[in-house]
Amino acid sequence: MVSAVSSSTEHPRSPQDEIDGLIYFPRLCHKIRLHAAGKLDPGYHANLGAGMDLWTCQYLGIDYQELASRVRSGASDSEALAWARGNGTARPAHESAWWNAYMRTRGFRDDLAGRLAQRKAESGFQDRADVQTFMDYIEADEGRL
Repeated sequence: MVSAVSSSTEHPRSPQDEIDGLIYFPRLCHKIRLHAAGKLDPGYHANLGAGMDLWTCQYLGIDYQELASRVRSGASDSEALAWARGNGTARPAHESAWWNAYMRTRGFRDDLAGRLAQRKAESGFQDRADVQTFMDYIEADEGRL
């Protein structure tokens, strides 16, 4: 739960944002940039390189720290993704659709459903029927849903 940010910090991009058919990657890069600039709210720091960041790096077959180093060195989202695809696991195009569906539905009737219910309760969202996945939760917590 990180909904409130100070005047010196900002929320990362939406987890729904995509680049070249891959969701979440732009948010991952944005979090790295915000952290490097000292503009990422401390509520996000513990999960840098974990959770959805880690899953995305695992899907791409790359190390989070290596990606973070590239992004901190000035790589754009497109450049970072090209590097990841060139140095990670080769994936056929149809796997991106599977990956996107997996990411969009995490927390909905799966092994993380209990954790999502806990996070919703902690945030006062327990009565929000529109928050059914972790992506929904992030959007609500950051004021976009």
